[in-house]
Amino acid sequence: MTDELRADVVVVGGGVAGLAAAVALSRSRRSVVVVDAGEPRNAPSHGVHNVIGQEGVLPLELLSRGRAEAQAYGVRIVTGLVTGASGMLDDFTVEVHGGVRRVRARRVVLATGLVDELPAVPGVEEAWGHSVLHCPYCHGWEVRDQRVAVLGRNENALHQVMLFRQLSDDVTLFLHDAPEPTDEQWEQLAAMGVGVVTPRVERLVVEGSQVRAVEIEGGRLFEMDAVVVAPQFIARTEVFETLGGERTTTPFGEQLAADPRGMTAVPGVWVAGNASDPMAMIAAAAASGVMTGAAVHGDLAVADLMQAVRERAR
Repeated sequence: MTDELRADVVVVGGGVAGLAAAVALSRSRRSVVVVDAGEPRNAPSHGVHNVIGQEGVLPLELLSRGRAEAQAYGVRIVTGLVTGASGMLDDFTVEVHGGVRRVRARRVVLATGLVDELPAVPGVEEAWGHSVLHCPYCHGWEVRDQRVAVLGRNENALHQVMLFRQLSDDVTLFLHDAPEPTDEQWEQLAAMGVGVVTPRVERLVVEGSQVRAVEIEGGRLFEMDAVVVAPQFIARTEVFETLGGERTTTPFGEQLAADPRGMTAVPGVWVAGNASDPMAMIAAAAASGVMTGAAVHGDLAVADLMQAVRERAR
């Protein structure tokens, strides 16, 4: 038999953005169901940074605290993968585990996050989130003064070099797939004291999750402590597309288009966090969830008012 829940809002995704949206909504006495597949993007990380009052907290611990806070306001959390979605404004149905459970709701908030599509270099995935990094603000402090390799993937490589050079005097650019620097860029690299290796990278030498060296074509090894990569940010768009939306392709990957409040082109469907802003760090994703939650409550409040006016006229 199918278990059916009803709510004002169903939030798909139980990361910081989804939980923040749920708390904002429930504090305005909206009934909320959060469906969470339990696959947080930052799970491999040793800690969360740039979150005032929560510096260094383990990612799963932060989510555990967030779930407890949401549940304290009456939010119902369903663990499972959304496998189907249908409906329209004021009457959406979200299916979990092939329809074993359904959630009926007036509005949908997609906080489905994204997947980091990593360079296809052996060793990258094994050390991802530990000694293979992409964000200087999230993890740069942890590799300060170490031997840092930037694995070039596109024209963004020089930008990454510039930011990580602020954290270490020992930065090397491995061009790999990045375009040949211009004359001006060669001058910039020289001014920063950054070495450049032009042969393609064959693999990373990794012990456990710790990078030890970068091996290039021909077998030469360069001893390194950390490697910086540029992922493609691929938003989880399946539910949005099922509901009639379209993904947006950018130079950095794929995402969901929305206005600053999180409203998408599909009536009644909203988005928060990395699904629409791949550059948002934890604090920004949480802020996005709060703002989207508030906007959805406002949208429902207007709809409730108009319904009350119609009923009074009858």
